[in-house]
Amino acid sequence: MTSHHHGLRAGWGIVLVAVTTLLAACGQNSSTTTDPDGPVSITFLSYSYGQPNAVGKGVEKLIAEFEAANPNITVRPQSVPTADALIKLQSEVVAGNPPDVAQIGWSKVNQAAQTLPLRPFEDIASAQDWSDTMAGFVPSVLKATPTGTDKPVSMPFLMATPVIFYNADLFRAAGLNPDQPPETMAQLKEAGLAIADKTDAEGVYVSAADPGKSDYLTQSLVNSAGGALVSDSGEVTVDSAPVITALSTVQDLTTSGAQPGVDFASAMGAFSAGKLGMLITTAGGLLTLDEASKGKFTLQVAPFPSFGDQPARPTFSGAGLTILAKDEAKAQASWKFVQFLTSEESFKVIAAEMGYLPLRTAAASAADPRLGSAVQQLADLMPYTAFPGKQSNQGVVILQDEAVEPIVLRGADPADTLKAAATKIRSLN
Repeated sequence: MTSHHHGLRAGWGIVLVAVTTLLAACGQNSSTTTDPDGPVSITFLSYSYGQPNAVGKGVEKLIAEFEAANPNITVRPQSVPTADALIKLQSEVVAGNPPDVAQIGWSKVNQAAQTLPLRPFEDIASAQDWSDTMAGFVPSVLKATPTGTDKPVSMPFLMATPVIFYNADLFRAAGLNPDQPPETMAQLKEAGLAIADKTDAEGVYVSAADPGKSDYLTQSLVNSAGGALVSDSGEVTVDSAPVITALSTVQDLTTSGAQPGVDFASAMGAFSAGKLGMLITTAGGLLTLDEASKGKFTLQVAPFPSFGDQPARPTFSGAGLTILAKDEAKAQASWKFVQFLTSEESFKVIAAEMGYLPLRTAAASAADPRLGSAVQQLADLMPYTAFPGKQSNQGVVILQDEAVEPIVLRGADPADTLKAAATKIRSLN
């Protein structure tokens, strides 16, 4: 094994969780066998496939291109809602019929790695093939993505940092300069109040109460306020001072009138209709919002805002690809499919046509120029932190449903609400 290979593994081990179970459940000795040279059919569970937008179309295109290049392999995609991906995967594993490849959101990878028979890529690929495949990824991406194990089981696929999307026309109508978008949370509030005051639109919406039950935006806010949801030693720090500061700041946007106290779908609808000045959400929404703004208003993009003079430290939303194929021929076909979806050519499609970030250095030029700031923020990407234990995703759902949403949208007391959520999350394991 080359030292290069060891370096990669070390890079992936930033978010380390030991997995001691499930190796037996991988089904290496499964009775179903497939002729390695004959036609192979693999199932792909995906929450991006089937979406009626640029992301859904992009995944369809990538599958078609893969099948054209690999005429012996047929991909059978299964669509699932984002928030239900892990639940669906768990039920298919229990039923003994797991998909061969599954797209899992980063907030759910840790729990999946500890509770489901995800196959380590290095057990399927040859050492040379593995090191060749991993060469060329943006280094900060490999450092930041959770692996769930000491051997990677999730390949970086769709990633996007949160950004400020804003309506340049509403900026002008409110007497603001669209070439000087807010850089801090204080400026965000000021601009939001100006838009709410001087136009018939709402000011700003920070989509911390994420419909996909992900805490990527919560983490980005907390990191930027100088804190973390989980300490370096693995303690749950949901009720620590920086978390209270971060969520109090967003709550203040709502109570001041700068932000409407609505759910994400309503905010997205308002922004698309030209009735909301700024929307902070994943950069992966660019092409959908682009389509919505055509002929209505000028859409512009700015980097994630900072808290005062501390640097903005966003993490990312999106998903990795995992392999659960029991049969060896299907596992090899699945690995080819994962390699293809995360190749330089695919990342050019992902960046240019789906609005997500190019995770290989060579594909960087394919990104929409408006996402330049998000591509630059990739270099300082904060690792995605997971709650400890086998119920880490339950912890995220508690945090989002019982703390973030009530605090930022409904005026719940930040310190008390976070304390209650932290106690519940700590008691999960």
